[in-house]
Amino acid sequence: MTTSDNGDNGGIDQSVQAELDRLRGSIDNIDAAVVHMLAERFKCTQQVGHLKAAHHLPPADPARESRQITRLRELAESARLDPAFAEKLLNFIIAEVIRHHETIADGSASRP
Repeated sequence: MTTSDNGDNGGIDQSVQAELDRLRGSIDNIDAAVVHMLAERFKCTQQVGHLKAAHHLPPADPARESRQITRLRELAESARLDPAFAEKLLNFIIAEVIRHHETIADGSASRP
C-alpha cells in the first residue's frame, strides 16, 4: 500500500482514504486550536511583560518557570503525553516569552 498527500490516493482503498481524511481533518482542527490558544497565551504574557516593565521587574522568573515545568510535566503524564516533550515545548515557549519581555522592558514594544 502507498499513500500520497497531494490528493492522489495512490491506490488506497476508499474506506481507508476516507478514514485518513477524517483523521487528518481532526488533526487540522486541533492544529488550528493550538495556534489560537498560543495566541491567547501570548496576549496574556505580553500584558505580564508590560506590568513587569512598569514595575522594573526582571523579564525572567526562574522560580515560576520551574513550577510551570513541574506542573506541565504532571499534566502531560496524566494525559499520556511524553513529559520530556511537554517540557521541551514549554521551554521553547518560555524562551519566546522572555524575549518578548526583554523587548518590552527595552521600550521597543508598544502597549497592546
